[in-house]
Amino acid sequence: MARLTAIGCGPGDPDLITIKAKKAIDAARTILCPASREDRPSIALSIARPLIDPARGQRVVKLVFPMTRDPAVLEETWDRNAEEMAREVEAAGSAVYLTVGDPYLYSTWMYLHARLSRDHPEIEIDVVPGIVSAFMFASRAGMSLAEGAEKLTIVPSCYDLTQVRELARSSDTMVFLKDGQYFGQVIELLREAGYAPDSPLAIGQDLGTERERVTKTTLGEVDADTSQMRYFSILMVRRARNG
Repeated sequence: MARLTAIGCGPGDPDLITIKAKKAIDAARTILCPASREDRPSIALSIARPLIDPARGQRVVKLVFPMTRDPAVLEETWDRNAEEMAREVEAAGSAVYLTVGDPYLYSTWMYLHARLSRDHPEIEIDVVPGIVSAFMFASRAGMSLAEGAEKLTIVPSCYDLTQVRELARSSDTMVFLKDGQYFGQVIELLREAGYAPDSPLAIGQDLGTERERVTKTTLGEVDADTSQMRYFSILMVRRARNG
């Protein structure tokens, strides 16, 4: 039976890839990875690259997932890539699919898995979890994600700010992923939602890479001008004890 393993490569540091993931990569004949365009590098592949030995002759196949919110384009993309994955897996006998972070948190894998399970039950599927950026960032910033009965909210890049305002009122800790260009609006929204000025806040950029940058401050002191923020940014805020 052909076997496909989805692998969470973590947020960027190859040393955070699990031993089980490395074993799966070593055993695979084909390595599948996502990219936003054919001429763009795969971030997931760049994370796992130090673990890939060219001498093994493993085939690397890039699958293109365009950055769009058009439902028709997304459906067509998921269908096409799922079929290409099935062909590659059946031809190779064993393959891995690399994802940034964890396969089941804001990942392309979820949509592919649904199609592969439905249309290709002959393929055996396994999933190896990975460390998500929120967990890595909490350790970098030295901030607790949640304690006791506190509520934690993780918000993706394509958030509805109106909805976020409601979530902020009931959350003790909030983590905002990806597009740092929105962080200025998020900071103002948190202030409006009642987070106190002394609420601990941290912003990270390009975690797990040589360009990694972590800034620790408070909601009252942070600069709301985030126009220079990189796309791969993360913001974490904890409600002050008196807020």
